[in-house]
Amino acid sequence: MKPSNIFSVSKPKGYLTLLLWIFLIVFGGRFIIKDALPYYGFTEDILGRWWDFKWSLIGHISGGLLAISIGPFQFWKAFRNKYLTTHRWLGRIYLVAILVGSVSSTHLAWTTALEVHWTWALALQGLAFAWITTASMAYISVMRKRIQQHKDWMIRSYVVTFAFVTFRFLTELPMVKELGSFIEVGPTAIWVSWTVPLLVTEIVINWNKK
Repeated sequence: MKPSNIFSVSKPKGYLTLLLWIFLIVFGGRFIIKDALPYYGFTEDILGRWWDFKWSLIGHISGGLLAISIGPFQFWKAFRNKYLTTHRWLGRIYLVAILVGSVSSTHLAWTTALEVHWTWALALQGLAFAWITTASMAYISVMRKRIQQHKDWMIRSYVVTFAFVTFRFLTELPMVKELGSFIEVGPTAIWVSWTVPLLVTEIVINWNKK
């Protein structure tokens, strides 16, 4: 292949990857600052109905924030190759963060969420199950030294991790708010926030596989 052909293929892909990461960082940062950090005020006025379950809420939020923040470094090839030991330790922290976040969200699902509606509780539990499952598969794959499989599952895992950001984005859209009350829209929105992105991810991952 000629050098010109190489650049013509690789540059668009590089630009697309850059735009994707800018999108993730901007929306992820906005979610962290606007929606997540205020809960660390630890006052009853801020936590509201979650006050009696504040430690589960903080565990859920903390696990999500850690996983969202660590993800970009794990996918950064130059960083991974240069700091392999750090990459592995960040991977362990990522897994522990998701474990804590999933257990905490499961507790919240069948307490405060169930008080709202069983469909909301089920939606949260579905997300928690997908969250811990994708992360566990990434861990199992790397333990079996199936590196490409590990990378694929890490991509899926981060897509599910980012569902918290996607959910907030969806529920703040005027067109979504007009569809009905939170209980009418919320459960569907949280299913959509990870199932649709995961479907698109699966297509991308497997598109060029033989």
